[in-house]
Amino acid sequence: MSLITIIICALITIATFLFWEFVAWFTHKYVMHGFLWVWHKSHHTVHDHTVEKNDWFAVVFSLPSIALFWYSSQTSNPYLFSVALGILCYGIFYLVFHDVIVHQRIKWRPAKRSKYLQRMINAHYVHHAKHTKEGCEAFGFLYAPKKYEPKQFVFKKDRQATQ
Repeated sequence: MSLITIIICALITIATFLFWEFVAWFTHKYVMHGFLWVWHKSHHTVHDHTVEKNDWFAVVFSLPSIALFWYSSQTSNPYLFSVALGILCYGIFYLVFHDVIVHQRIKWRPAKRSKYLQRMINAHYVHHAKHTKEGCEAFGFLYAPKKYEPKQFVFKKDRQATQ
């Protein structure tokens, strides 16, 4: 594989990762808080279950990546592989940020928190302040406007407090 192909593949992976933030934002706002609220409602409901109906979205979002990994391996297409890798990387980011750091599905928090991370977490807390389909804000995971920067940041201690 040539150096130019490697560079193009790296750029495709990064672009796909960034584009997937738009896909996640759009889907979160118009699908999860729309016609598939029946799944997503479980994520805005305080409970002590290990899994939620909302977890089906992780399965659905992984399907394009899995299909592209498979197809790119059959056709030896490095560009499709790069798209699949970008989606996978976004999925890993989402899992760590959303499920672990914010919602504490696994008890772990980073020792040091940048202002950016605090703003992202706070934006998600604002999103979960509403337990209804309507009236929510802050649907993204990679970007939150400055208005979500907390005056004094405090982690919510347990999973139920983040729902």
